[in-house]
Amino acid sequence: MLDYNFGRMWVWSKLSAVKWTDAWEERFYGNPNSVISEIKGGKSIRVEVYCEGEEEALKIQKQFGGSVRELKKANWVAMSAPKAEAILIRDRFVISQLEDEKEIEKLKAKHAGRDVIVIPAEMAFGTGDHPTTATCLRRLVDCSREQEKEGWSFLDLGTGSGVLAIAARLLGAGEVKAFDFDAKAVEVATLNIERNGVSDIAMFEEDVFSWKNRKKFKVIAANLFAAVLIEALPLMRKWIEQDGRLILSGILFEQWPDVEKTAGDCGFELLSHTPKGKWVTATFDVADA
Repeated sequence: MLDYNFGRMWVWSKLSAVKWTDAWEERFYGNPNSVISEIKGGKSIRVEVYCEGEEEALKIQKQFGGSVRELKKANWVAMSAPKAEAILIRDRFVISQLEDEKEIEKLKAKHAGRDVIVIPAEMAFGTGDHPTTATCLRRLVDCSREQEKEGWSFLDLGTGSGVLAIAARLLGAGEVKAFDFDAKAVEVATLNIERNGVSDIAMFEEDVFSWKNRKKFKVIAANLFAAVLIEALPLMRKWIEQDGRLILSGILFEQWPDVEKTAGDCGFELLSHTPKGKWVTATFDVADA
């Protein structure tokens, strides 16, 4: 017999145009208590996130607007979703949402020779099981194996959960910088860095379009909305070394031609692109002058 836990909880909700469905799905991917419902008529959606505490709901409201209300009773067992299965990244990583130390040790024993990166499902995007994140991680492993020496530099734009920055550090990157416009993402990413016992990652809150950067990086990864990528590609060209490698993701299939063209116009040469469901991840070199 199921043990139902009826208690107080809060729900954040917001109405949005149906065209933003993919953006909301991506923002709350990995949060088992998020619900997106289409409103009758097909022009609008309602986005809801159920929270155990009022503070959590108010934080979402502060970021995205909308409204917060208290629900007197909730069947948390019915709402809870099982954690995603561990994700294997090449022969190098296991990405897991497990938080129990004994279970993590079992996972390490089962996959000896791989680094286990623990990224619990949080509000920040990028638990590793989303196609864009998993494919970025595979491309990052490939890029690391092409580096001639340890200590290559890495920049993560729109870091989300911080998983790419953590992986880069474990792959031998020396200078690692990662930032996100979302304060909650930076908070979660910082916690994940500590949780996984890595160090020397510069994690900070910043807007890609206002960041004052004079450093060039060997590898840049940007897992962002296509519209942001298109606008930010000229900046990425300034920030990458002449023999650097660029990894782009977060691109819907129908948006890929515009991203590819803009990248080419900015001086990048396409090496390969991988469609995964409705998403595309691509790797670029810097084109010869």
